[in-house]
Amino acid sequence: MHIKKTKWHSYCTGDLAKGCRLCVKGKKLVLFITGLCAQRCFYCPVSEHKYGKDVVYANEWQVSDIEDPKELLEEARLTEAEGAGITGGDPLVNVDRCVKYIKILKQKYGKKFHIHLYTPLKLVNEERLQKLYDAGLDEIRFHPDLDDSSLWTRIELAKKYDWSIGVEIPAVPGYEEKTKKLIDYIADKAEFLNLNELERSDTTAAHYKLDEMNMKTRDDISYGVKGSEETALELLEYAKTKGLTGHYCTAKLKDAVQMRTRIQKRAENVALQTDAITDEGTLVRGVAYLPDLAPDFGYHEKLKIAKKEEIMPKLLELKEKLMKIGINAVVDEKKLRLLTSEKIIQKKAKEIKELGLKPAIVEEYPTADATEVDIQFI
Repeated sequence: MHIKKTKWHSYCTGDLAKGCRLCVKGKKLVLFITGLCAQRCFYCPVSEHKYGKDVVYANEWQVSDIEDPKELLEEARLTEAEGAGITGGDPLVNVDRCVKYIKILKQKYGKKFHIHLYTPLKLVNEERLQKLYDAGLDEIRFHPDLDDSSLWTRIELAKKYDWSIGVEIPAVPGYEEKTKKLIDYIADKAEFLNLNELERSDTTAAHYKLDEMNMKTRDDISYGVKGSEETALELLEYAKTKGLTGHYCTAKLKDAVQMRTRIQKRAENVALQTDAITDEGTLVRGVAYLPDLAPDFGYHEKLKIAKKEEIMPKLLELKEKLMKIGINAVVDEKKLRLLTSEKIIQKKAKEIKELGLKPAIVEEYPTADATEVDIQFI
């Protein structure tokens, strides 16, 4: 085995784990099972709006009813997923929720739908592992605490079951010897080692700790920590001497390959006839906003508290008025606005304004949250 650079901007020795092989093709749905976790890693990558909260997300779509799988299954359909990666927080905080969703996905898409799960070791025991295995989990990835080896023995519990076993941790500069100690321990217990580029996250606690450790980003446009890649390559070399397959997953792989491919596929499935799809998979569309619900400071908070039952009749009435002046628009029930094409918005801006609406050209992601990339009011 030798370290080779992949076409996905990563490095590996040997074959990638099956979960990774689907992931780099953008075919894995990210199932965030809960933001609760007892491990408190100083590099926790979970965002502020999920950290410490018992919420469920299918990719960017927050599941509104945890007991109802319809949004989860719809997201899997729209992204043409062939598998799912269950993450958190610590998914074992609510292992029964994991079991339920694994069974739902396997029942809908069959045994070939590959599911892997990430977990720290604090809640790992035979009872929970048995539940996951019986539900149909294909691959388990442990996230040991590099500062405390007391729970590492729990990795051995997974060897009782016929699934793939891996360890996945960030490549932390300065932690080379601690990580080598872990590699020595897992050499005969795991099939693969995944190293992720260490990134500065949005989680406040992680920011402070990384500041204390004097860890800076490698440049002004990246969240990746300086030295993480060099550390990863050194550790891959060491892991291969122990007969362990390794993969270093870069931030660029996650953003420019995995997420981009998934977003492009979703764009193809959700775009309206009036939308234009960019090479990045974003949607360019013409939008007519109600003045009180047009994007400005506090826009997303306004949408959360908006009284949909009062606003929808207004939008439906305005849709009819637009139709009378030759504009075919679609009512967006989620963001409470009217959608049409960029060309029509530019051509009919004056008439739209005369109806009391604010016309704009918007570029946004085709995800459930429809995050805006650019807004140009006309």
